[in-house]
Amino acid sequence: MSPSRAVLMVGEGNFSFSASACQLYSESETTVTATCLQHQEEALRHEGAADNIQTIKDSGGTVLFEVDCTKLGECASLQGHLFDRVVFNFPHCGRKSGVKKNRELLRNFFLSCVQVLAESGEVHVSLCNGQGGTPADQPKREWHNSWQAVAMAAEADLILSAIHPFESDKHQSYKCTGYRSQDKGFHVEKALVHMFTRSIPYTPAHLLKVEEVVEGEKVQYEIPAELSDYIFRYKTLLPTCLASNKGGRLLAKKEAIINADGNEKDDLLYGISGVVFRNVPIGLWAMPAFHELLIQGVFPSESEPGKLLGEKLETLLAPFGVSIVTEQGGLRLKAQPVGLVGKVFASDVSDNNNHVRITASLNLDLLAVLLFSLPDWRLLWSHDPRFLKQFSSHPSPGTPFHPFCLYPEPFTFDISFWTGPTWEEKNFHAVVREASCGTVEQVKLIDRFSHPDLSQTSYCYRLIYHSHTHALSHTRALQFHKHLETLLSSRLQVTIR
Repeated sequence: MSPSRAVLMVGEGNFSFSASACQLYSESETTVTATCLQHQEEALRHEGAADNIQTIKDSGGTVLFEVDCTKLGECASLQGHLFDRVVFNFPHCGRKSGVKKNRELLRNFFLSCVQVLAESGEVHVSLCNGQGGTPADQPKREWHNSWQAVAMAAEADLILSAIHPFESDKHQSYKCTGYRSQDKGFHVEKALVHMFTRSIPYTPAHLLKVEEVVEGEKVQYEIPAELSDYIFRYKTLLPTCLASNKGGRLLAKKEAIINADGNEKDDLLYGISGVVFRNVPIGLWAMPAFHELLIQGVFPSESEPGKLLGEKLETLLAPFGVSIVTEQGGLRLKAQPVGLVGKVFASDVSDNNNHVRITASLNLDLLAVLLFSLPDWRLLWSHDPRFLKQFSSHPSPGTPFHPFCLYPEPFTFDISFWTGPTWEEKNFHAVVREASCGTVEQVKLIDRFSHPDLSQTSYCYRLIYHSHTHALSHTRALQFHKHLETLLSSRLQVTIR
């Protein structure tokens, strides 16, 4: 806990956790505000509550009664206060409440606590083993039988950033109590603390009009809306095995790429790097924008420079799962699960029959995914400082990325519509990217029917919404999907079924 922090405890029973926390924070400048739902007289019926309350007050903390954790923004005593941490231990609706009621409690708590949470604050929720519904639970419950903590937090634009065991040994005086003065507590063995933080906001897609001067003349053009968040950003995790200047020459490290005859010389391979844009169908590793590095050089043909360059690249990248495959027209560098990450091919030099021009193309984004174990290429285009700071120190290849958005939930929606004779599927994928703010990671055609009498065809697609960079709730995904229906109707003149 860093100095000068304000902590809000909600849903307290006998205040033993808040009292224990005050003792732990005694050496820091941390202030604790402990609250409970019960009125004072009812709260004092808990064993040890009076002593715990006194401990909190003696440490400079505050105790508040009759505070509903699902309506924190309405609490007069909390008006004007923002907290660096909001803590809710073992939330429960009480008695034999089903999982649906407890999910609703979590959802309403998250929506409430963000009203009193500092911009960089944390929300800590302790849950019994299995309740959270994440792979961290052992054993993991079936999704429908869990509290779906990640999905409920996403409704308040919060993401799960960390999970760690509930350290009961640090709070030996803590005695968990039941709901509304029930002294029956919860089983804290294998309990987990879920730490949530704010998600950055989505960047809406919009059509961009650009004006540039080319050879002294003004040129105007439009940037498609689905590419608006990519077009003016030159950011990449360039593998540290290569060093280059944007648009300039590239000299590879000697142990990575050497001259075709195997001797180290002062000759240079020339390269250029930049952002490439493609109109491609949506898929897990289908990238509409990526950073490409092109390397080129002329070598004696008898030394088989293409083969040597491919072998050197494979040696360099093999530790990260890249292998070389010989195909017609050249060599391909492939890796699972991303697929093609580069290629090497040769072409004749018109004025010198004894030499060939070797060209290597590398997808730097996919290489970065492999080198740093990224779960999703879209992270490379994230504005989130929690992503950027991990690479500000230029970590070595093989340094694993630490996700800041754990176990994001996917949401699946189907969409069906009638099209006319001018239908082009590539336009459909472009509209999906725009409407979903890039959150659709897979699109699959599951049905197609052409009307025998009318010049119309019916399509049914299945879309999977999933984000490793933003909070994505069922509500938000449904909003994106409804917006997609509107855009398809207005832009592509389809008839939604």
